[in-house]
Amino acid sequence: MQVQINKARVIDKNSEFNGQVVDITITDGIITAIAEAGKKTAKAGPSITSGGKEAWKGGAGTELCISTGWVDVFADYREPGYEHKETIATGLAAAAAGGFTDVMVVPNTQPAISSKSVIQFVLGQAAGNTVSLHALGCITANAEGKTLAEMMDMHANGATAFTDGWKPVQNANLMLKALEYVKAFGGTVLQIPVDAPLAEGGLMNEGAVSTALGMPGIPLLAETLMVYRDIELLRYTQSKLHITGISSAEAVAMVRQAKKEGLAITCSVTPYHLALTEDMLTSYDSAYKVSPPLRGEADRLALIKGLEDGTIDCIASHHRPHEWDAKTKEFEYAADGMAVQESTFNILWDALKDYISPERLVEVLSTKPRAIFGLPQQAIGKGANAAITIFTTTGTHTLATPHKKSASMNNPFIGKELAGEALGIYNNSKLNLNI
Repeated sequence: MQVQINKARVIDKNSEFNGQVVDITITDGIITAIAEAGKKTAKAGPSITSGGKEAWKGGAGTELCISTGWVDVFADYREPGYEHKETIATGLAAAAAGGFTDVMVVPNTQPAISSKSVIQFVLGQAAGNTVSLHALGCITANAEGKTLAEMMDMHANGATAFTDGWKPVQNANLMLKALEYVKAFGGTVLQIPVDAPLAEGGLMNEGAVSTALGMPGIPLLAETLMVYRDIELLRYTQSKLHITGISSAEAVAMVRQAKKEGLAITCSVTPYHLALTEDMLTSYDSAYKVSPPLRGEADRLALIKGLEDGTIDCIASHHRPHEWDAKTKEFEYAADGMAVQESTFNILWDALKDYISPERLVEVLSTKPRAIFGLPQQAIGKGANAAITIFTTTGTHTLATPHKKSASMNNPFIGKELAGEALGIYNNSKLNLNI
């Protein structure tokens, strides 16, 4: 099958065509031709044809962009065990709609992804999909925080990295052993920065807003203490650590300093921590209840600064799907999390377009996560395998409930007009467009 993409701007710092508007031909998964847009196509608007038939055509003023495929480093598809919230099939459909060619899924399933058999099941469920799925194995057996899981065995059977997902490892000795263990095969440990005992009972960020609302707060110390501890363990072991869901100015500063020291530490931020603050909770809307919690404007701006200067390496959607009644209840009992994978680019570009360039956004969505986690990476050029995201930074997009792909309902951005649009992906020799 041949796909033709005309008048698309390449955003790929590793490509000789970076910044150029090109016509590109993809045949059976390989870029067979790429050149500066010809006179004929340059006069017309951007377009995409598949098998000789027009699949998409941009209107006047639309700038079509292509980049190496985006990667989501932390998403939850709930299968096996919680298919009423999301399945691998619906999760991957949401990923494709959001512009992601690759997704790393957390192990908080039932049974947990803490053995090679569950790794093989998850990878088997995703086989043949347009989106490439990468399984994150548990650090501890069944993510229970008691004993180390068989990480070497999982690594040999396809685990990309290791985390206990939504249940960050609280035992410092176990975390130390995990960091030492993965050094044998160059592995990476992922951790959400939450000290569970300190956060217990809290419903939102502790501060003036929580006091005014009369809601128990989660102290900032619950994040900074965990970040400090894990950096110290990293310094001791000289291993590799990735902190995901970083949410505070203090934590960003700690990671920045650790990087200056030469430690192998990286971090990611969620789209909603870049776009929202704790003020969203003044309506007691449980859609905005997340962990780590939304914080103040100063923290949000510090996260943006960290993204600008390279302290923050990549984006993690923290896609955490829930059924309707898991979120639509008293705030205290509502589940944590948002299912925003298919809205991630719009949330990011709407919040960041005045701060960072499309090139920097592609770097944190594609180039950096691929480098950190050892995922395939080829520059856009003739002869390369085509794993690309197709998007536009012009115009706006509104995700409507009838058109969403995720099985879950907990996306507070549904129905909101946001900047830009993820148009689709080409990956695994397949074209998937949002039409």
